[in-house]
Amino acid sequence: MRPRPQARGRLSRSAEFERVYRQGRSIANRHLVLYTFPNESSSRPRLGLSVSRKVGGAVQRNRVKRLLREAFAHAEGELAGGQDVVVVARPGAGELAEREGLAGMDASLAELIAKAGLRTGAADSGSEQTEEAGQ
Repeated sequence: MRPRPQARGRLSRSAEFERVYRQGRSIANRHLVLYTFPNESSSRPRLGLSVSRKVGGAVQRNRVKRLLREAFAHAEGELAGGQDVVVVARPGAGELAEREGLAGMDASLAELIAKAGLRTGAADSGSEQTEEAGQ
């Protein structure tokens, strides 16, 4: 077996996804749902993606996944290590990708990361109030 998925910072096994879903926290906006769970065994955040057929055909789903990986790579330098992160694309994510491309995915993912308080040195002071007001 190759250790490649862990080396690339990705979640690959269904048990890893299941642990994040069941034991982690979730934050959502119109286009994405972000699940996070602390993982002390990893020094950097690991990403898992879930993009269903409700988002669109194979071409559109692959585009959404590619844009989400790139948006996560942009934000990864600011994130606290030792987190498993699963991003679930809602049906509107395909439309966002078509309309705004990487900039839209960046903004949507950055909003969730800020709400979840995953940035290094980020105080969770205002995110609770923002989350309640937004829902």
